Amino acid sequence: MKWDAWSNRTVWKALILCCLPLIAFASCTLFKPTPITRDNALVRVNRWECPDFVDDMDLDSARQGALRSLEYLSRLSPSARFQFGPDTFSAAHVVKSLETFIDIVDSVPTAIELRERIKELFWIYRSVGADGKGKILFTGYYEPVMQGSLVCTEEYQYPIYRRPDDWTRIDLSLFDPQLSGRYVVGRHVRHTVVPYYTRAEIDTVGQLEERGYELAWIADPIGLFFLHIQGSGEVVLEDGTVLKVHYSCSNGHSYRSIGKLLIDEGKIAHEEMSMQRIRTYLMSHPEDIEYVLNHNKSYVFFELVDEGPLGCIEVPLTPGRSIATDTKLFPKGALAFIHTEKPIVAEDGKIRTWIDCSRFVFNQDTGGAIKGPGRVDLFCGKGDYAEIAAGHMKQYGTLYFLVLKDSPSKNFL
Repeated sequence: MKWDAWSNRTVWKALILCCLPLIAFASCTLFKPTPITRDNALVRVNRWECPDFVDDMDLDSARQGALRSLEYLSRLSPSARFQFGPDTFSAAHVVKSLETFIDIVDSVPTAIELRERIKELFWIYRSVGADGKGKILFTGYYEPVMQGSLVCTEEYQYPIYRRPDDWTRIDLSLFDPQLSGRYVVGRHVRHTVVPYYTRAEIDTVGQLEERGYELAWIADPIGLFFLHIQGSGEVVLEDGTVLKVHYSCSNGHSYRSIGKLLIDEGKIAHEEMSMQRIRTYLMSHPEDIEYVLNHNKSYVFFELVDEGPLGCIEVPLTPGRSIATDTKLFPKGALAFIHTEKPIVAEDGKIRTWIDCSRFVFNQDTGGAIKGPGRVDLFCGKGDYAEIAAGHMKQYGTLYFLVLKDSPSKNFL
């Protein structure tokens, strides 16, 4: 039987309509982004793809940073595994890598000698970044210094809390091995666990008041909030005694950016956003302080330490040399190299310009907002410059990890 033109058109139209869902499904399957894991967060680069390894700081501080990482590694089994992208190395090998780096630094090399020795002796791995091509957003953090008191007074009304006694963390892998690395934080009430109090419930409602959890009191609620963001700081008492407070744990609620809130609500322009700009806005709009700060339900509890500030690997951070990354993706304590920008600050405290910043650093910390392969937080130290740099830094750059050349074992996960 012959088909006329109308019939042919009808059949083809029906076939196309039937196939559209299959085409859409295939497209979603074929072009679905590959999840970022330890296996693919770093890629090894060839010699000609390496950076110049120009270091803009004194190498003595690089030596100090390396020694801090060795302090952490000394607490681990030599056979503990460290993953650099698709390759894994033992803790002993990472130790040898840092010791070799220290030997190079101690030889007081010229810039050319340093670059050539690094390229000769080390494998270089580049982070894939947020775009898959190595683009990294760099921010900064610092160690705030605040005046405070051991007792609540009319001037010092805002408490720094230690970990409450009813705080608890449940390791879900104990109930299901497939939930390895996942936890639930809450408080135990009779025979159950419920979510821990939010920032609003703690600071506004006063759920923790008069329960003996206060380490100290300070005068500035905005400064207290920034202390929570930075994770460590110093409290200077009226007699000159200095208390070092350090992150102990959090209430388990997800971090929410108050900067994004203020941008979304048109209170601060995106291009003006900085920690200093947030403070200026809140000080000029005191009626908004409670609302804005409580937007971030996450709350940090502290502990007193002798040395600090400490990173997530429990060693003191080295200004300009310690970085915070997503440690689910990148090896803790490892030697790294960054290239980004740093500010030049005038005497009036204003940033005059931004210039190149490249240096060896050490992966010694992490943070609630530092997620994925495209984020790095650089520890800037303490003092006026550190606060200005950390408050304004949102520059792009690149991140590399280094490990001594050897025959790495393949993926152990």
